[in-house]
Amino acid sequence: MTLAIYNSLGREKQPFTPLHPGMVGIYVCGPTVYGHAHLGHAKSYVSFDVVVRWLRQSGYRVKYVQNITDVGHLSDDADEGEDKIARQARLEKTDPMEIAQYYTRSFYEDMDRMGVLRPNIAPLATGHIPEQIALVEALVKSGHAYEVNGNVYFSVESFPGYGKLSGRTDLEAVQSGARVGVRSEKRNPSDFALWKKAEESHLMQWSSPWGMGYPGWHLECSAMSMKYLGETIDIHGGGMENRFPHHECEIAQSEAANGKPYVRYWMHNNMVTVNGTKMGKSLKNAVNLKEIFTTINPLAIRFFILQSHYRSPLDYSDAAIAASTAGLQKLRETRQRLQGATAGTGAMNVAPFRERFREAMDDDFNTPVAIAALFDFAKALNAALDRPEGLDQPSLGAAADLFTMAGVDVLGILEHDSGSIGNGAGDRQRLEGAMKVLMELRSAARSEKDFATSDLIRDGLKAAGIEIKDTREGASWSALSSQ
Repeated sequence: MTLAIYNSLGREKQPFTPLHPGMVGIYVCGPTVYGHAHLGHAKSYVSFDVVVRWLRQSGYRVKYVQNITDVGHLSDDADEGEDKIARQARLEKTDPMEIAQYYTRSFYEDMDRMGVLRPNIAPLATGHIPEQIALVEALVKSGHAYEVNGNVYFSVESFPGYGKLSGRTDLEAVQSGARVGVRSEKRNPSDFALWKKAEESHLMQWSSPWGMGYPGWHLECSAMSMKYLGETIDIHGGGMENRFPHHECEIAQSEAANGKPYVRYWMHNNMVTVNGTKMGKSLKNAVNLKEIFTTINPLAIRFFILQSHYRSPLDYSDAAIAASTAGLQKLRETRQRLQGATAGTGAMNVAPFRERFREAMDDDFNTPVAIAALFDFAKALNAALDRPEGLDQPSLGAAADLFTMAGVDVLGILEHDSGSIGNGAGDRQRLEGAMKVLMELRSAARSEKDFATSDLIRDGLKAAGIEIKDTREGASWSALSSQ
């Protein structure tokens, strides 16, 4: 079976063929960095992390570009309102660049904890102002854009293909424009801003042929994706909510400038709900990842996300998280049992499980089916290890390879382990040695009444899946079964 991807542009699964044999260019819309990452971010970036991992596992050389939006994203997601980062800077009484850099670091900390691989290139919008200005100049010169009072707008009427991704009609676009109170200076309410005139007090502004200003939100992704991946890219990913207007505008400005198809495969992940209700900051139910990680192992959150297909909605609830953490623990225990096993004489055919996993991933990255295949494999493996004859070395090696390929390299739900089959006791010894040091440090902190340090050690270990219990006899530790 060859890889098939659901292309949002054609609204169907299509066989994947990259523009250049053996190489894949993928661009995914990154975060607007004005707050800590939440579960919606996790859904998107874990999903596309697995896409990148599977492409590499399939033998492709992948160049993965994921931007950081640090200017130009306005509060109504269109052409009106206040810059989200500038607004947050005002609320926190600092400047926009500090906000952008602080929350960028926070974003990567959370992604790292969930095992999300860093992109090959992570360009900043503020670092590519010349490229964005050059794109606007080309669009103005070709008649696809016009300037009014220091603002530059893209003329939707000049691009007949506008709406082909989202399916939005011109009437719907006009109604959308009217809803957000589009400036009267536009020729058409559905025209969108390429360059915005900046007020004198706006800290994030640059010199341009149209005066001091800053780029529109949609512009950066076109300029940066084409700079690093070329005028036509293989895969463009992002949240379903970005199909309109963001991705629709990207297509229009990119194809109008180059006269070539902009993206060959559009991929969109679905959104997150909380107990059946759409998640959002305005609804005050957005689940902050840093808060989640104080009680739940980050890899358990990753596992929870991957149990739902990337195109399906994900509903967050305490019951769902409990089920996911318990399921992940079962996989871990099976792998640990395998690592501690000694060779016997029995045999196990691992190939059918590997093939089922591969077929699921080739079917539009169907992680729920792939995980089901991994669980069936774990069940069969446990049954084989229960037999008196055990498993011979080739079977143990093949089983370990499948766990590494599927659980570690592709799904990213299991940790890399430097030990080999039969070294389970050594791993335990190293853990016990590290815990002995940590317990001594915590005991010393408590003796000195440094309860902040004591609690920091306890909470950090709990997040990592290890619980400390304080009793009259002293402190003890154990692995949490839900981790």
